[in-house]
Amino acid sequence: MKKVAIIEDHTAVRDMVAQLIGTKDEWEIVTSSGDGRTAVEECLRTKPDFIILDIMLPGLNGTEILRRLKRHLPETYVLVFSGYQDAALLREMVESGAHGFIGKTAPLSELQRGLDVVATGGTYFSPEVAEILRESMSSPAGEGSQPLRRLTAREREILQLIAESHSTKEIAGILNISIKTAENHRTNLMRKLDLHDVASLTRFAIEYNIIEPPSRPHQRRDS
Repeated sequence: MKKVAIIEDHTAVRDMVAQLIGTKDEWEIVTSSGDGRTAVEECLRTKPDFIILDIMLPGLNGTEILRRLKRHLPETYVLVFSGYQDAALLREMVESGAHGFIGKTAPLSELQRGLDVVATGGTYFSPEVAEILRESMSSPAGEGSQPLRRLTAREREILQLIAESHSTKEIAGILNISIKTAENHRTNLMRKLDLHDVASLTRFAIEYNIIEPPSRPHQRRDS
């Protein structure tokens, strides 16, 4: 049996992917999660052969998840399935070890094809993603995400938690570090990015695809 993990925060999408996996007798879903931090823990516990990974996830985004899992599960194949197709982000995901990337605007048949190819050890990028990636690869390395590359993995992690409105005390608890250590990381990342308030850090996190932009409230239009 091929062990599969689904990491996706939208329940409807997660259920759809699970239905596709269910059509394959030799595949078994060993974990399915919508929270990035929980997903990493479950993948390290279950050691899947294949992961379907979204990018925008609460707690820990897809880029950080991929970096961690590739360190501990280097033989695991990863297919990214996301609505975000920013050139710098695509490049970063590939450099971090993704074996394929399919946009959520692609037809279901495209996802099915990508699943089949990546799960058997190949690489697959949907046509529109491949075109963006080719253009990205022709530009200087890291051009689009240079500010983010100044941060350590821990600082990127704390940046996401700050942008998700967690207090320093909450961040310390989530990461099992002291409040002083959390404060030091916060100070360092602000200095490196030359950003000095939560609002600026949140805008940066949205711009660099660390968190999703907040949903706009529905506005009533009078006739």
